Amino acid sequence: MSITLLGVFAGLLTSCSFIPQAYKVIKTNRTQDISLPMYSLCTIGVFVWIIYGLMINDLAILLTNIVTFVPTLIILILTLKNHIQNKQKTIKQSNWPSLRG
Repeated sequence: MSITLLGVFAGLLTSCSFIPQAYKVIKTNRTQDISLPMYSLCTIGVFVWIIYGLMINDLAILLTNIVTFVPTLIILILTLKNHIQNKQKTIKQSNWPSLRG
């Protein structure tokens, strides 16, 4: 087994760990316990790893981070969407007087 193949295998195992969470978020649409800052940083970091993998032409880094990027981006988008909807709902339900008169 080559070192690159070992790296791809290890990276794919780690990367695939995000798939069950993405599936659960898609299925339940429950994201209130997911850390928005954590998934923001993780998704940006994975994207930078993809750029790095392209720049140094490293297949292991590139493939594993592409596999990671898809579910982390899905989780981030759905978490952000739900966060915005919850904020809007909170504003509408607040006790602030209506501006409509």
